[in-house]
Amino acid sequence: MHTIRGRLLGLVALLTLLAGCATPMPRKDDPYENFNRKMYAFNEFADRVAIRPVAVGYRKVTNDTSRRMISNFFANIESPITIANDILQANPKEALRATGRLVINSTVGLLGFFDPASEMRITASVTDFGVTLAKWGVPEGPYLVLPLLGSSSGRDAIAFPVDRYLFDPLSWYANSHDFELAAQYLPTVAYLVTIRSSAIDAEGLLEGVYDPYVFYRDAYRQRRLYKIYRGEPPLEVIQALQGVSDVEDADKLLEEQEKYEKQHSDAAKPDPNKH
Repeated sequence: MHTIRGRLLGLVALLTLLAGCATPMPRKDDPYENFNRKMYAFNEFADRVAIRPVAVGYRKVTNDTSRRMISNFFANIESPITIANDILQANPKEALRATGRLVINSTVGLLGFFDPASEMRITASVTDFGVTLAKWGVPEGPYLVLPLLGSSSGRDAIAFPVDRYLFDPLSWYANSHDFELAAQYLPTVAYLVTIRSSAIDAEGLLEGVYDPYVFYRDAYRQRRLYKIYRGEPPLEVIQALQGVSDVEDADKLLEEQEKYEKQHSDAAKPDPNKH
């Protein structure tokens, strides 16, 4: 029992890391769960047979230092998304700080491969158009799992193409060029590979999780909440996210986790009747 509870607490701790602050278990309302689970299964299949193998290959031909530099480069390129949305959110100080990072890292940091801005303690909170819509009162809408894109919501599904086509320099580049074999999309593909590669180290944390779908759903909701409120959501917002049956939900999840571990533990035991 202690092992099970400890593992569940570890799972909650991982959600905490994703969210940036400790909160109890989020609510479970999911009106399109049937559709979402099918899309989740499709995305898992696509990742297993195509996306993850590419990311693994990328890690084999690079080292930690080169991957960090490449990640810095793409983070710098994508910073106009944050700058534009800080302006739309009426946060001029944040926009100025993000612009300062872009200028410093693009020049002193050699096109962004290095991050001297962070060493100078010039930080910026990454934001997007979904956060902008939330800032001006657009409701979240239902939780959605989109093909290949993964976790989203009604609001974020609308916001995603706005960021991509209006504010994303990688999309600007792809839309303004026309190479053979659609080579103009290679920078975008490389960016996505770096993102998937960075997640490989955390894959072991999902071992023993009773329902990975629920894990990803709740982690996404918490992460978005803390991004909208820049790490400091009001208490009433946290309570609304959690729902009213947190204790009951936690007990049910513990019971399901216990059943899951017992089944797998029994399956792993050798059969004494077999020789």
